[in-house]
Amino acid sequence: MDTRECAGGSATARDEAAQWFVRLQDSPLSTEERSRFDAWREESPEHQYEFDVLQGLWSVTDLLPKDRLQALCDTPPARTKRPPLLRYAVAASMLALAVGLGLFSGLNHPQAYEAQFSTTLGERRQVALPDGSLMDLNSRSVVIVHYEKGQRGIELKQGEAMFSVEHDSSRPFVVKAGAGQVTVTGTRFDVRRDEDQTRVVVEAGTVKVQGRSPEHLVTLTAGRGTAIDGQGLVATAYAVNPEELTAWRTGKLVFNNATLGEVAREVSRYREQPLRVSTAASTLRLTSVFKSNDTDALLKALPHILPVALRTLPDGSQEIISR
Repeated sequence: MDTRECAGGSATARDEAAQWFVRLQDSPLSTEERSRFDAWREESPEHQYEFDVLQGLWSVTDLLPKDRLQALCDTPPARTKRPPLLRYAVAASMLALAVGLGLFSGLNHPQAYEAQFSTTLGERRQVALPDGSLMDLNSRSVVIVHYEKGQRGIELKQGEAMFSVEHDSSRPFVVKAGAGQVTVTGTRFDVRRDEDQTRVVVEAGTVKVQGRSPEHLVTLTAGRGTAIDGQGLVATAYAVNPEELTAWRTGKLVFNNATLGEVAREVSRYREQPLRVSTAASTLRLTSVFKSNDTDALLKALPHILPVALRTLPDGSQEIISR
């Protein structure tokens, strides 16, 4: 077998993964960069693997003795011309493979971990968690992470987050939001918390959504969603389009026959002041795609698409009205 295959992939893929990893740690990606990054990840399973390796290792390195980590990061003299970061990435990939094979028994014992992450207006952020799971935060989101021996706990205080969960049957991944919670061992799903309800959408795998009491339980599979109201009641599972509902990750707002009431709620997440809609106009429906960082363009386009107009209220916010 080719030794590169044993290491999890080619040196080129590792180097590219390292470059993207550092870029993501530096600052939020622009819409164009996010599109290029997503395209690179989807180009081949090798790219996905190498990037996930680095994400997982980022949190694991603190658990290794300093001298052992230094020895693993040292490279042969013949490779000293390679940039230090990329040398580290190659060593990191090898180390992560060893961790995955259980060669370092000291890493088999989960460590406690607590942290809080948030985003500001219009900001999107990706966070790598200690177990290798990834968390993408939408605009104006606040998340508290609490890992312990028997459970990986997340509390979504406000906003929206997409979770790509590493499988671990011994430690369920539990997301609490409002009056409900979502429990998984490994999958990909989105949780959005609004004032009156929490919405859950599954892109891959299976999740269990529970309300205030154990009997309020719904199981979701890929392409299914549900909502939990303020009283903790869980709605019956229904079909969804995960790509549309998570388009915010690429800076898009996708509306497919959405009422203007729903549009106003979504757009308000990306504006300093909430967008309002009159009762008469709230049931009109819209199908279109806009950029989340340019909601003014959406407002300018609305009167040309639907029989509505915009008016500015005394507090400076805007309202969609019928005409």
